[in-house]
Amino acid sequence: MAAFVLERVIAAPPSAVFAASLDPGLHVRSMARYGETMVEAPAGGAFTEGSTVTWRARHFGIPFRLRSVVFDIDPPHGFSDRQLSGPFRDFLHEHVFEEHPRGTLMRDTITFRSPFGPIGRIVDRLFMREYMRRLISERNDLPASEIEATPPE
Repeated sequence: MAAFVLERVIAAPPSAVFAASLDPGLHVRSMARYGETMVEAPAGGAFTEGSTVTWRARHFGIPFRLRSVVFDIDPPHGFSDRQLSGPFRDFLHEHVFEEHPRGTLMRDTITFRSPFGPIGRIVDRLFMREYMRRLISERNDLPASEIEATPPE
């Protein structure tokens, strides 16, 4: 399995960062560059325990669909999502939010495996891990800037 961890400090309380991370609309806006849309949105318009969503996006010029489920929601500490069907053999994204002197430490742990056995492992090692690391880091830029720009209530 390929894996990486990203950490970012956001100048806002964990509850605000947690809530923004569960906002499907914010996720779509953060991935607009890739034409990512929701083919199937979560019931009620927000991610809750057991919510499923189907995403459509284009990476490497190839259109993809990925269906995922959100689980282990523990406000405001974290949650996880994993692929149910899509381009990966396995994909798990763990989101953790911890208090930090400057606000919230947001930690993303991603583990994934591309299909096609040994060829997929080579692809993961040669470029997919770095591509995914950049993608998730870029995805985190918009929520961080929007949360920090919002005055505290």
